[in-house]
Amino acid sequence: MRSASHLFITFLCLTIPSIFGQLNEFISIDCGGTTANYTDKTTGLSWISDSGIQTRGRSVQVGDGETNETPVHYNTRRDFPTDAGKYCYKLDTEERRRYIVRASFLYGTSVTEGTYPKFQLYIDATKWSTVAVMEASRTYVKEMIVRAPSSSIHVCLCCATTGSPFISTLELRPLNLSMYATDYEDEFYLKVAERINFGALSQEAIRYPDDPYDRIWESDLDRRANFLVGAAPGTERINTTKSIDVNTREYPPVKVMQTAVIGTGGSISYRLNLEDFPANARAYAYFAEIEDLRPNDTRKFKMELPYMPDYSNAVVNIAENANGSYTLYEPSYMNVSLDFVLTFEFKKTRDSTRGPLLNAMEISRYVEIATKTDEKDVSGLDALLAMSEQSEWANEGGDPCLPTNWEWLTCSATSPPRITKIFLSGKNVTGEIPREVNSMEGLTELWLDGNSFIGTIPDMSDLVNLKILHLENNQLTGSLPSYLSKLPYLQELYVQNNSLSGEIPSSLLRGNLTFSYEGNPHLKRTTKKRSRVILGASIGIVATLIVLSILSILLLRRSRSRTTLHRNEKGNSWRASTRPLSGYSIARDEGVAYYIPLSDLEEATNNFSKKIGKGSFGPVYYGKLTDGKEVAVKTMADSSSHGTKQFITEVALLSRIHHRNLVPLIGYCEEEHQRMLVYEYMHNGTLRDHINDSENQKHLDWLARLRIAEDAAKGLEYLHTGCNPSIIHRDVKTSNILLDINMRAKVSDFGLSRQAEEDLTHVSSVARGTVGYLDPEYYANQQLTEKSDVYSFGVVLLELISGRKPVSTEEYGSDWSIVHWARALIRKGDVISITDPTLIGTMKVESVWRVAEVAIQCVEQHSTARPRMQEIILAVQDAIKIEKGTDKLDSIESSTKGQSSRKTLLTSFLDIQSPDLSNGSLVPSAR
Repeated sequence: MRSASHLFITFLCLTIPSIFGQLNEFISIDCGGTTANYTDKTTGLSWISDSGIQTRGRSVQVGDGETNETPVHYNTRRDFPTDAGKYCYKLDTEERRRYIVRASFLYGTSVTEGTYPKFQLYIDATKWSTVAVMEASRTYVKEMIVRAPSSSIHVCLCCATTGSPFISTLELRPLNLSMYATDYEDEFYLKVAERINFGALSQEAIRYPDDPYDRIWESDLDRRANFLVGAAPGTERINTTKSIDVNTREYPPVKVMQTAVIGTGGSISYRLNLEDFPANARAYAYFAEIEDLRPNDTRKFKMELPYMPDYSNAVVNIAENANGSYTLYEPSYMNVSLDFVLTFEFKKTRDSTRGPLLNAMEISRYVEIATKTDEKDVSGLDALLAMSEQSEWANEGGDPCLPTNWEWLTCSATSPPRITKIFLSGKNVTGEIPREVNSMEGLTELWLDGNSFIGTIPDMSDLVNLKILHLENNQLTGSLPSYLSKLPYLQELYVQNNSLSGEIPSSLLRGNLTFSYEGNPHLKRTTKKRSRVILGASIGIVATLIVLSILSILLLRRSRSRTTLHRNEKGNSWRASTRPLSGYSIARDEGVAYYIPLSDLEEATNNFSKKIGKGSFGPVYYGKLTDGKEVAVKTMADSSSHGTKQFITEVALLSRIHHRNLVPLIGYCEEEHQRMLVYEYMHNGTLRDHINDSENQKHLDWLARLRIAEDAAKGLEYLHTGCNPSIIHRDVKTSNILLDINMRAKVSDFGLSRQAEEDLTHVSSVARGTVGYLDPEYYANQQLTEKSDVYSFGVVLLELISGRKPVSTEEYGSDWSIVHWARALIRKGDVISITDPTLIGTMKVESVWRVAEVAIQCVEQHSTARPRMQEIILAVQDAIKIEKGTDKLDSIESSTKGQSSRKTLLTSFLDIQSPDLSNGSLVPSAR
C-alpha cells in the first residue's frame, strides 16, 4: 500500500508541474499589436506583438483599449495586400508532438462600400478553412489539432476573393500524452467544429486557466445563429461544486464537467449546424454523474442518430462505465460520417429510473493533409535561402508551391509539385551557388544573374530539363563546365561579366544555342567559329523578323475585313443609337444597348400578337428577330414624363449590368411615343408558374429548387455588391425570377430598381413593391436598403420550401401571410409541416432545415438581424451539399486497416499509453 501511495504521489508531483508548466510553451501572438508584450488580465496568458515576427502587411486599429467585451489583443488586426501572394507566420514545434493551432479574426470595421473580406487559411500546404466575414463585430475562431510534421509549421493567409486577408490573433498550444491521437494522423489533421459545455452557468466560454491546455469550451447558452436549437421538453440544467475525476485520455477541465443537462422527460435532443460538413469526423461525448442518486436509482440511456441506426447500439451506464459518481466517462466515435445538420438524441432505457445526462461534447472534422512540394526541391531552396535569410523576399514562408507559389518561382501542377523556374535576378545573394540546386530536376529556367555569387559553377548535370541559365553579372571564377553542352534542352546560356577563365567548350558554340560570355577577359574563344555563329544567328534573326512582319500585316488585314463584315451583317436590322431619347441623353461609354426600330419589332412579334406576361412597365410579348434569336419585348404603358424618366433609367441601368443570373437586355426602342425594352426570351417562364400556379404547374424536385434559389441569390448579390453604386431591386418575387431553357434562374424586371447612391436614406412618399414580399421596416419608414431585397428573398425561399403563395387567408387563416405561418412552425421545430407535400420522402430533412433557418433570418422584423446575400448563398450551397451527399472523405473509410469505420459508442477507444517519466515530465508517446 505504501509503495502504491508513494508511486501515486510521485506521479502527481511529476504530472501537475508538466501540465501547468505548459503555460511557458504557449505561443500567443497579437497580430498587428503595437504595444509591448503584455499579460491578459482575465486568463493570465502572455501575449507578444507580431511586429518583430511579421514584416509584411500593416497594423489596423480596431478598438480603443481593453474593455469588458473586447480583450486588448482584439484592438488591432494585421491586414495584408489583396494580391496573388500568401502571407505566413512560422511557429516552432517539436516533431510528432500534437498541438492546437488557433487563429481568430475580428474585422471590427463596418463596410460601407464593397464587401467584407473572404480568403483562405492554410497550414503549410493544407487548406485549413475559408474565412468569410459576414458581421464586422463577430470574432471568427478557427482551430486545428495537428501532429507537427517537422520542427516548424506555417500558418498562411492567401487567395482573397473579396477584401483583404487579415488576422487578429494566432495561438499555439501543446498537448500531452495521447490526447486527440487517431489512427489517421499521418494523413489527416483534426479541424475542431464544435466544443460545447452543456449546463453552463453563463454565456462565457471556459478556457485557460480552467483548462490547462487552453481549449475553448463554448457555452450552450450561446445564442449565435444556428447553434444548439430544438432542445427536448423537460431538459434541465444542473451543476455541482464537488471535484470531478477527469483523469481520462483527453483531460477535459473540471469546471466543464461540473455542469450538465439532464432529460427529466426521458430524453435530451438538440440540432446543431456543423461548418464544412458533410464530412468524416471524430466525435467525443463526456459524461460524469454529478447528482447524488438514491440507492435504487439508475441512469442508463442510448444515443440515437436519425438515419444511422448502427451508431445507436451501445447503452451508456455512467455509474458502471465511470466506476462511480463524480468520475468522468469519455466514449467517442473514432470515424463517423456526419451531415451539416447534426440531430442527436439521448433516450433513457426502459430499466432506467433517471433520464439521460450530458456534460460536454467535441466534434472535429478530418482534414486531409496535402502533399507538399518535392523534398529535393525544398532542400535546394533552403540552401539558397540560407545565404539571404535577412531579405524580405526570402521569408515568404509556407510551402514554396502551395496554395500559391512564392513570388520568385513557378511550379508544376504535378503531385507533388516540382519547382520549374527560379527568378533570383538582382536579389543581392552572396556566397557560392549551392550544390543542392543540382537535385532540382524539374527546373527549366534558373535566373541567378545580378548577384554576388563567388566560386566556380557547381555541378548541374542532373538538371536535364534546363532550358535557360542566367549566371551573368556575378563574381564567378574557374572554367565553363563541359557538362553544360550535354544538357539536352539548353537553349540559352548567359555567363557574361564574371571572372571565368579557360577555353570555351566548342560544343557551346553550336548555332542553336544563344550563348553570351562577354566581359570574361580570361575566357578563350575561337574567333572564326564565333564569327560564323554570330553571322548565322544575325541572318536568322533578320529573316525571322521579316517573316513575322509579313504574317502580322496579313493577319491585321484579315481581322479588319472580318470586323467590317460582322458590322455589315448586323447593319440590316440593328444600329447603335446616336440620338437622344426624348431629350434625355445616355452616355455611350456606359455600353447602351442597341437601338431596334419599331418596324423590326413589329415584324419580330407579328404585330405584338403573342402576349406572354405583364411586367412593371406593361404587357410583355414574344418575338423572334431576323437572326432567329428569341426575345421578350416589354412595352411601356406609361407615356407620362415620369414614365419617360423611368424608361431612361432602365436603359442606362441595364446596359451596364451583365451577369449570368440576370436577364440580359438586348436592345430598346423609343419611337412614335412607344417605348420598349427587348430582353432575352426565357423558355420556362417564371418560378411562380412552377411552384404555386396550379394551372401551369411543372413539378420541381427539391434539388432543382435549391439550384434556382442559388442562381437567384447570386444575381441579387451581384446587384448589391458587384455594381458601383450598388443596386436595390425593390420587387423581388417569384414572378420576377425567370427560368431559361436549362431551368437555370435569372432575376428580371428592374422597373422599380433604384441605384443605392449617397441619398440612400431619402424618404419617399410611397413604399413600392408587392404585397406579401414587402419589407415591413421599409413600409414603416420608407427607408430603402439592400436588406429590403433580403426580406423579399426570404419569402421566396419559404415559397420554394412550401409551394404556397405568399399571401392567402384560405391557407394561413388569421396569419394571412406565409411569413407568420412558417415562422411559428419553424420555431416549434416542425419543418415537415411547412414542406411541400410533393417533396415529402424525396428530400433530406436536414437540407430543408438549412434553407428554412436562413429564410427565417431573412424575414426578421429588423433589417440589422437579417443576413447578407453572401451568407444566404452559402446557406443554400450547404443545403445542396447535404442533399447531394457530397464532400465525404471516403478515403478514410477505405483506410481503416480492416476495421469498420462505423464504430459503436463503446468500441472505439484508443489505449492510453504509459507516459514517459524519465525526464520528469510527460511527453507524447510515439505512435
